[in-house]
Amino acid sequence: MYVHTLDLHFQDTPGLIAAYILESAGELALIETGPGSTLETLRAGIRGLGFEERQIRHVFVTHIHLDHAGAAGWWAQQGAQVYCHPSAARHLVDPSRLIASAQMIYQERMDSLWGEMLPAPAERVTPLQDGESVRVGEVEITAWDTPGHARHHHAFVVGSACFTGDVAGMRLLGSDYLSVTAAPPQFEPAAYVASVDRIAAANFEKLYLTHFGEVTDVAAHLARYRQRITEIYEAVRADHAAGCDEAENRRRYTTREHALAVSLGVSEADWQRLEMSNSTTMCADGVRLCVEKGR
Repeated sequence: MYVHTLDLHFQDTPGLIAAYILESAGELALIETGPGSTLETLRAGIRGLGFEERQIRHVFVTHIHLDHAGAAGWWAQQGAQVYCHPSAARHLVDPSRLIASAQMIYQERMDSLWGEMLPAPAERVTPLQDGESVRVGEVEITAWDTPGHARHHHAFVVGSACFTGDVAGMRLLGSDYLSVTAAPPQFEPAAYVASVDRIAAANFEKLYLTHFGEVTDVAAHLARYRQRITEIYEAVRADHAAGCDEAENRRRYTTREHALAVSLGVSEADWQRLEMSNSTTMCADGVRLCVEKGR
């Protein structure tokens, strides 16, 4: 088995969104498609590896957020089989609600950020239950139900490696700062921590983060990320108890995260890169929503 990392250069910026080509015994699988806006970059990257796009017959998406699965419908329309969480399948077949929700948030920036999300033919979408596997070449790709960032989230396990989607967070290559992926509406810290613990207990040799890249210090990464989930939740809960409104919650969240990132050596330019991929404003809203619902 060989794993190829493709940088999708989201918004013409390196190191924000990765897709992975898994190669085994002459067969290929694509893990994560990225958004529609980076589809041409993904296709060029596949050709740059010496493969033809028609060789991609298996596509795995960890969840249906646009930065992970926005281009899944295109691949399904080319004849690839797309594998996803059972709760995600209907949104790949009919993405209209997902698109409408994103449009409300991103408004005039919707197309430039995310591009087109095409509907997948129903027969080309296969939901996987927790622990269910698909054989590609000589390896089994196994779905693990890993909620916390989203209830419809899978990590994909291949031998001693785990493709984590958003459940193991976001980091810039070479940085010690871990950004918690906590956008609304389904951030749930207890489930999130349980998912991280499940991955940690498996003692994987490598993690492959969609945001971004290969992680080999697996135990340390997961231990720190587990702590970060709890940190942001407790901080927002305290702010909420103190009567902070939405604007103040966002300001405090961003101020804390920026200070932590700078203390860990993140430059202002890299901070802006992080904000492009995992907005602190959206994360503040996600955690606050969880606190308000008493989860």
